Amino acid sequence: MCSAESGLKDQRRLYGDLAWLWPIISPPEAYIKEAEELRRLFCEATSNPPKTLLHFGCGGGHTDHTLKNYFQITGVDISIEMLSLAKHLNPEVDYMPGDMRTLRLTRTFDAVLIGDSINYMLTQDDLHSVMRTAYGHLKADGVLILLVEQTIETFEQNRTFCANYSRGNTEVIFLENLFDADPSDSVYEMTFVYLIREGKKLRIETDRHLSGLFGKEVWRDLLERTGFEVRESVLASGDGCPLFVCRKY
Repeated sequence: MCSAESGLKDQRRLYGDLAWLWPIISPPEAYIKEAEELRRLFCEATSNPPKTLLHFGCGGGHTDHTLKNYFQITGVDISIEMLSLAKHLNPEVDYMPGDMRTLRLTRTFDAVLIGDSINYMLTQDDLHSVMRTAYGHLKADGVLILLVEQTIETFEQNRTFCANYSRGNTEVIFLENLFDADPSDSVYEMTFVYLIREGKKLRIETDRHLSGLFGKEVWRDLLERTGFEVRESVLASGDGCPLFVCRKY
């Protein structure tokens, strides 16, 4: 999935053997404000409040933990490890494995949510495939919300984030660094470092994720070509990254 020029390896260990860290470094309670805001945006975007929600890239189910109070949710993710976490946290939600570019279910929904997992699409073709999948799973007047973690306009070279987390006798120092090795392509890399202390024992793990980087006009153009009426917004509870509220008409 990476470009030939970059030669980078996409590890995504956080969604594999290191998935057990997810509830520690990104706990469900951290998603409550965002989820409540998403619910409001869904309800404002259509004349009939949505009741059914398809969540692509649901991860560990932390957003669903709040949204399940308002919607009947079907969650889809490509990571079996993250789905296991989601099922444990939200046993009443219907979770299934699947690729948001190609999945085809036999039913439609009032709303579709795609969080920052869509940023793992590295090409415009893949991005457009996800949008077409969302469109095909929406009822008429249904609403898609896309959360965009990075765009060309918002990307900051070498941006670094560091934070401490703990649960029980486990303490994690988490470091994240963003870097675009080749501005001429559509890929940037996220490097994660985890300093994990269980009791007094320290282990250090590293992880690399490749993500797509596109301008806002690319997002809007692809959404409109798919058939959506598009409105750009931001999450007040977030860090200013854009989101797109898209109605199927």
